[in-house]
Amino acid sequence: MASMATNENLPPTVIRQLTKELKNLDDSPPEGIKVIVNDDDFATIFADIEGPAGTPYENGIFRMKLILSRDFPQSPPKGFFTTKIFHPNIATSGEICVNTLKKDWNPSLGLRHVLLVVRCLLIEPFPESALNEQAGKLLLENYEEYARHARLYTSIHALRPKSKSKSGAISESTAALNKGQPHTVLAPISTSTGTKAFGPNSQDRNAAPSAVSGGASAAPRKDGPLAVKVPVDKKKMDARKKSLKRL
Repeated sequence: MASMATNENLPPTVIRQLTKELKNLDDSPPEGIKVIVNDDDFATIFADIEGPAGTPYENGIFRMKLILSRDFPQSPPKGFFTTKIFHPNIATSGEICVNTLKKDWNPSLGLRHVLLVVRCLLIEPFPESALNEQAGKLLLENYEEYARHARLYTSIHALRPKSKSKSGAISESTAALNKGQPHTVLAPISTSTGTKAFGPNSQDRNAAPSAVSGGASAAPRKDGPLAVKVPVDKKKMDARKKSLKRL
């Protein structure tokens, strides 16, 4: 078994390559993935993976790590989930079983490719090569029961998406749905009237008429529209009076 590496015993060429890759991942993160960089130890790379929509892992964030050996990239990194997850290809110890990190490894493969493969594993498990036999058996025989177990693990162990995340891992709209904040995303969809369809902005719009009216006691929501209609109605009344006089 190859011993684990640190920055001190990684070859300079590997450190330069990792620095470049990690900067690229930080500047342009893959969808649903946020890499956590430790400048003092490139040999252990952490990443938060968002559970893909439409899977039992949806609305959860799972932390994983890649451990690089001294002869990386000639040998593949070892992958582990540190967040407990119910998945056929992830052992109860967290070890990840995927061909990219085993027989299909190629030194030219980068960290981005590895992370994307791991996230895709949450979308399409391979029960035929299961490390978690219970999960693999349930997936093949009773998907609903498998999904129920996976959702339970997700609700108990996975992290929750933050409401304001700027990373590629979690979009603001998804986070708002998970956190139940209709004022940021749902208000334009779920409301039935025009004045309420803009969430918090509706307060700003209704506040303007009250400032113009000099602090009138009537509710701003009602005064705003009426203040515009009154002059028009008065003109109509004057026109009607003139026509009546002619008669």
